[in-house]
Amino acid sequence: MRTTIRVASTALSLLVIGVAAQAQVAPVKLGYVNTEALMAAAPGRAAAETLYNKEVLAFQKQQQVWTDSLRKQIEAYQKAGPALTEAKKKSEEDRLGKLQTDLTNLNTLGEQKIRAREGEVLAPLMEIVRAAIDEIRVEGGYAMIFSGDQNSPIVAADKNLDLTDKVVARLKTKAATTPAAPSAMAPSAVKKPPTQ
Repeated sequence: MRTTIRVASTALSLLVIGVAAQAQVAPVKLGYVNTEALMAAAPGRAAAETLYNKEVLAFQKQQQVWTDSLRKQIEAYQKAGPALTEAKKKSEEDRLGKLQTDLTNLNTLGEQKIRAREGEVLAPLMEIVRAAIDEIRVEGGYAMIFSGDQNSPIVAADKNLDLTDKVVARLKTKAATTPAAPSAMAPSAVKKPPTQ
């Protein structure tokens, strides 16, 4: 009885596969794109990149201020150290240790905000690129368009399936008709470093 059920099940599976293969008259159209090239061609990319780099530079300057402040305070402690009592030395070492921990935490928080900010600045560009890819997909009747970037799972593909140039042309058309401004949100405020 079980053998009969298995044979019937296998036969049914083969029948379903055969019917599905016959029902599929038109071949499935696939394509791929180089998303790095598309992001480079996205309208507003240069302005977004400039904005983001400006915010990164401001944060790096703030980090340098914090580092210089801590270094000066450590140098001052080292100069004054021989004249300090043991209790005052302990108090200063504790204060400097807390200051160093606070600055490390501020750096970590700032770096997290910068990474989040990168996502905020790039999000509108990615949406424009996705929309252009989808327009090309619909117009060309493609079932799927894959990312053909260096780290993609595509090992080899016909160069005729590369739709990057079509999408770049679409992005250029979009840039000419609707200027895309990057997110002009103010950079996230980062706390001032603790002082003495």
